[in-house]
Amino acid sequence: MGTGRRDQEATVREPSSATASSSAPRSLAEALRARDDAALAALLHARPDLLSPVPGDVTQLATRAGTRASVVRALDRLDRFALQTAEALAVAPDPCPYEVLESLLAGAHTPEDTPAAPAAPAAPAAPAAPADNGARAELPRALATLRDQALVWGDDDRLRLVRTARELLAPSAARPSPTGLGPTVAEATAGMSPTRIQEIVAAAGLPATHDPVSAVAALTGLFTDPARMPALLEAAPPEARQVLDRLVWGPPYGEVTPDPAPPVRWLRDRGLLLPVSPRTVVLPREVALYLRGGLAHRTPEPLAPQVAAQHEHRPQLVDANAAGQALAALATVEELVKSWEQAGPPVLRSGGLSVRDLKRTAAVLGTDEPTAAFWVELAHAAGLLASDGEADERYAPTPAFDDWLELPPAERWSALAAAWLPATRTAGMVGEQDPKGRVLAALGPGLDRSGAPEVRRRVLELLAALPEGGSPDPEVLLDRLAWERPVRGTSELWARLARFALIEAEALGVTGRGALSAPGRALLEHRDPAPLLAPLLPEPVDHVLLQADLTAVAPGPLRRPLGDVLAVLAEVESKGGATVYRFTPGSVRRALDAGRTASDLHAFLAEHSTTPVPQPLAYLIDDVARRHGHLRVGAASSYVRCDDDGMLNEILADKRSAGLGLRRLAPTVLAAQADPTALLDGLRAMGYAPAAESHTGDVLVARADARRTPPRARPVPVPEGPPVPDETLLGAAVRAIRAGDHAATAVRKEPAGATAGGSAAAPAPGELPRTSAAETLATVQAAALTGSAVWIGYVNADGAASQRVIAPVRVEGGFVTGYDHTADEVRTYALHRITGVAELEEEHL
Repeated sequence: MGTGRRDQEATVREPSSATASSSAPRSLAEALRARDDAALAALLHARPDLLSPVPGDVTQLATRAGTRASVVRALDRLDRFALQTAEALAVAPDPCPYEVLESLLAGAHTPEDTPAAPAAPAAPAAPAAPADNGARAELPRALATLRDQALVWGDDDRLRLVRTARELLAPSAARPSPTGLGPTVAEATAGMSPTRIQEIVAAAGLPATHDPVSAVAALTGLFTDPARMPALLEAAPPEARQVLDRLVWGPPYGEVTPDPAPPVRWLRDRGLLLPVSPRTVVLPREVALYLRGGLAHRTPEPLAPQVAAQHEHRPQLVDANAAGQALAALATVEELVKSWEQAGPPVLRSGGLSVRDLKRTAAVLGTDEPTAAFWVELAHAAGLLASDGEADERYAPTPAFDDWLELPPAERWSALAAAWLPATRTAGMVGEQDPKGRVLAALGPGLDRSGAPEVRRRVLELLAALPEGGSPDPEVLLDRLAWERPVRGTSELWARLARFALIEAEALGVTGRGALSAPGRALLEHRDPAPLLAPLLPEPVDHVLLQADLTAVAPGPLRRPLGDVLAVLAEVESKGGATVYRFTPGSVRRALDAGRTASDLHAFLAEHSTTPVPQPLAYLIDDVARRHGHLRVGAASSYVRCDDDGMLNEILADKRSAGLGLRRLAPTVLAAQADPTALLDGLRAMGYAPAAESHTGDVLVARADARRTPPRARPVPVPEGPPVPDETLLGAAVRAIRAGDHAATAVRKEPAGATAGGSAAAPAPGELPRTSAAETLATVQAAALTGSAVWIGYVNADGAASQRVIAPVRVEGGFVTGYDHTADEVRTYALHRITGVAELEEEHL
């Protein structure tokens, strides 16, 4: 049913009238057909859903442009004033002259063109926006936008909103209009009895009519007559005027009792309020427009809020601040991924990271959970983290992480920023609930928001439009985005995504102090930001300052070998311009577990410290090394082996060992019920320094980079609707539509059977021709001999029907080969798939 109505709108022409120009389009299809190729390509670029699949001709394009899903998508992308223009057209007469539309949006042009405003008692309680607010100057731009997107067609004297858009935007009881207007008098009285309509006409001071239609027309004429309406309103009681004041700007509906108050009864008797149910009345559209001074919107917003610089910073200060954030981002991502190397968090059955593991990750990074979720999602988007795919599925670093670590810092940051900008996953939604009440988990399903990349890019574009170093008021920036995407639902989502984008850009170093940095500007312009960022980053250092309190200070980012070893040998105590590391017995034991000896650690610290190795640190290393490996743990289930049976006696006597299930097998061997990993952790918690050993008795060395997932592809962003077509696709689509339109509108000869009284008849416009197999073969053979072109209907192997104009060259073996004017190339068609054929008139050959 809906498709048929769209087809009718696309193809059926209006009846001719004296006021309509002979060259004016009489259908949307005619309006599209009159466009040049550039304008048609612009439409397909703005509404790429019209290309899925490529329409066969202009009529199909017009029909598809009027479908509900496509119109909703197009309305969703209008700016506020273009949408207000469409809303005004939805409440205007159909068709609507330009002057009427202008008055709905900007008020009367001059006092001479429009009668004086109604008397003061009839004025609305809340005045409308000034008429001269730029609406009149911006209306041509808004109307051109609607025309370009095929939402409006027709000349200025007969503007038409496509039917689906009118149905979506027109006021109704179930779906109020943003204009605040109600139904017309004719719509509100559609179910009213003729007697009641005549009573209203008489109470309004109008002469009786012979039928309800003329009565409704007389009432509408009264409410739209600026010469008679003041007298009617002046006679209203003051309380009645207050009722009108409350309803004039919407919502236009009000509840009444079965026995309404006298002011309401006065208005209802004269049709100024019309009943829509026993307990509900509505203010007719014509009355509201008169009280508003003819404006469809209380506050037309023709001009976008201007995003200006609230603060001015030196560009060098912005870039330096952004570089510091970029360096911190690199350190955070590296710390995050390395913390998941040995035993990454498990993957939930429903996918994603558990709340408990997210809290642990936030504690490791020293930040809050929302920020930790952002870094986790960013590392995943960059392909540095993924699930390992094992039976006991866990998250772990990917092989790409090792390649990323080998890059210079500026290139590592470029990889992160390049993954952030187009990502559709939105970390800011973590912790919220989906429509089914399920909590959205980091790395889990349900976080994709297809509009996120567009919002991020638009935020950066608005920042880039400011003077270098300028940062705007975030609320003004959000107001600008709300003007650009005003549709309810979309506007709220854009505001949230924009807030996320501002926070994430600052944390990542795309912006500094709220202003766009030079690397961020290069990222926006599809240039490599690494050359701009590299000079801003400090050079890596190859030394630390050891202090007597068992700490080491790194005066800058450390070179890769030094940083890797120090990350194992010490704990990070504080970060910033200088990183402070603290040596503990546990961290020294961790270095020994990794295969280092005490002498290796002494030599390493002496080589990379600009100060002598403090005596407390040397004692700590020697003391931990002396006890390290004295106990040996292996797998029996598990066992503890030690040459000192006194130490084993001490362990058995310790109450803390009860949970390990230890029992003596030999003077130097204890068996345990716990697995080796739990046994190692338990003994270390008791203050011992055991070492794991293999089945051959050798010490097992724990490598920091031992765990990696198989190679994983980066997550693919989820696009919003069909992708934007490139110039090549647009050109090919326009040529195909033009060729198909030529085939569909070619003038064909009348079939011989039709002129001789036979049963054959010419196909209706848009229908495939129908001929027998013998007639089809004879016609294409004759065309091949004479070199003429014919019009055929063809159904391909997928069942898709099309109309084509071909010039046959060869007919043999059940196939016809010829030049296809529709596709602009030589093609071969199976004769049994040709539904029919018709010769073209001489002037169309």
